[in-house]
Amino acid sequence: MARRFTDANGLLNDLLDRFEAGAASPIAHPYYAAFASVVAADAFLKQIREAEATGAVSVGWGRGVKRDQVAHVRLASAEILYRYLDRTPASRIAQDAAARLAAGSALRDSLKNSASQIAEVWGRGKTWHGFASSDVEMLRDAFVLAQAILDNKHLDVDYKTFSRRTVGHSKTLERIEGAVVRLLSCILEFPPGARPREALRAIGLERFAPPLLVAGKIDLEGADLSRICPHYLGITPKEADRVRFREPPAYILTIENFASFNRHIAEADPGRLGTTMYVGGYPSLATQQALRMIAGSVSEQTPIFHWSDIDPDGTWIFHTIERAIGRPIRPHLMSVEIAERSGQVPSKISAPARCSPESGIARLAAYLAEDGAKTLEQEELDPVLPELR
Repeated sequence: MARRFTDANGLLNDLLDRFEAGAASPIAHPYYAAFASVVAADAFLKQIREAEATGAVSVGWGRGVKRDQVAHVRLASAEILYRYLDRTPASRIAQDAAARLAAGSALRDSLKNSASQIAEVWGRGKTWHGFASSDVEMLRDAFVLAQAILDNKHLDVDYKTFSRRTVGHSKTLERIEGAVVRLLSCILEFPPGARPREALRAIGLERFAPPLLVAGKIDLEGADLSRICPHYLGITPKEADRVRFREPPAYILTIENFASFNRHIAEADPGRLGTTMYVGGYPSLATQQALRMIAGSVSEQTPIFHWSDIDPDGTWIFHTIERAIGRPIRPHLMSVEIAERSGQVPSKISAPARCSPESGIARLAAYLAEDGAKTLEQEELDPVLPELR
């Protein structure tokens, strides 16, 4: 659709906007039907002819009875039009902004490359994930935070303290965490479906580690719980080294969903044959370390299972736990057969985990990468004991 204007400055700036976006010789048109008066139309024409006289634009005239009307205005020289409007080219603004992004910071080459790519986007008059070149100071904080994470300065520090120590304000990371994750995603591996807060949790950055919920015949070092028989025990992940098994569990099962966790220990294993743990979605780094410690305290013959949704996110959570534990684990109620029998084809498709053929979730991940694959939330399934063969 033709671009039509009653404001000459708006028309001329629009030509430069489209030139910066990649159009070689953009054209715009007057909107004669919308002029407020003949005086307004004459003022419009006067300014367009002034711009034409400088060589910035060329004017196309109408024919017949409209031969005295401007039919269109075409950009002739962007350089001259910038001077006429006293406007700084977006490319120059972008170069200055990009230099400020990295100034005074020791950034990895990959982050420097990201700064260059952002400058290219800004140079076309576009925004980078909502950040314009005028937001350079805010985005600079994102670069500083990303580099601090790569330097492992986020470990063993809560979310707001890390933000305050790194960029001087406790709420900065909360405001720009999406940009931080985007900068890190070209360096670190994040699940495609994870929200920024979940992605940062997975590498050890969180407000405070959520409790690890454990159900089974367990005690804590220095505390005999056999007389209490709690439904389940909540501990901080750093206390995982205090967990003691009263007797070897028949299995270990980690569960993503809180409702499924409660139903499993109440309905499928009220006698606590195994040890069941709630991991709460994408497990934080502290939770991953706790799972590794608890799994290391049982024999290699004790089977370890994980139960998540049958979807790409579920395969990423499974693969994250598998890597954290460092030994083979098996999917529980996560199979191609269950998906085909009870699932539905989702409206939105995302990528499943990238894992080796030896991974316990490899078959399901390969299935979910196919067209027409079905997904299923784990709450749709009734809990059962894992197959211990």
